[in-house]
Amino acid sequence: MIIVIAMALLGAAIAMVASILHDGLSARARPTRLEIMVARNVRHFAIPANAQTTANPVLASAEELHDARIHFADHCAICHGNDGGGKTMLGEGLYPKPPDLRLPQTQILTDGELFWIIENGVRFTGMPAFSNGGEHGGTQDSWKLVHFIRHLPHLTATERIEMERYNPKGPEDRTEEQRENDFLNGASCRQSRNHKIVGRNEALVG
Repeated sequence: MIIVIAMALLGAAIAMVASILHDGLSARARPTRLEIMVARNVRHFAIPANAQTTANPVLASAEELHDARIHFADHCAICHGNDGGGKTMLGEGLYPKPPDLRLPQTQILTDGELFWIIENGVRFTGMPAFSNGGEHGGTQDSWKLVHFIRHLPHLTATERIEMERYNPKGPEDRTEEQRENDFLNGASCRQSRNHKIVGRNEALVG
């Protein structure tokens, strides 16, 4: 096993050197097939065997899936996109690019492997370790996210629209949203005043 891991790491080093010689250090480059193959093998051997076989203790209920969907929109979609495809401004700027979570390369991973990646991150990529806490709610949230990743290939348009409301917003987005709310509130107030005026006029006529 040690020899296999050593050979995988050597392959990764060779692939990395070849990539740098070809594309420099630009994050805009695309990983070669060799890099992708070696990276997947290294990832497989890096995940502890007991983690690979760990079962998800959280039931995949509609409520838990909804919680995970909102959590994904707020914490993960900035790189992975709401649909898991990774086609975002930040995701496209990373090296390597975020994987399409809907594809078999991710879906064939066990629940335990997905959980381990969420909790521990992946070194030399943009994937952070969420076990560090912060706004991430701990292992329960990670297990819920595993269920949501399984659901991504079947995500509906309605679910994506709901997720958009929970995506992180920049200052410009917040300003535009506030303007829209102010406009709608102003229109509502004007409509309410008009109804009152009409009501008083009808009462006077009657």
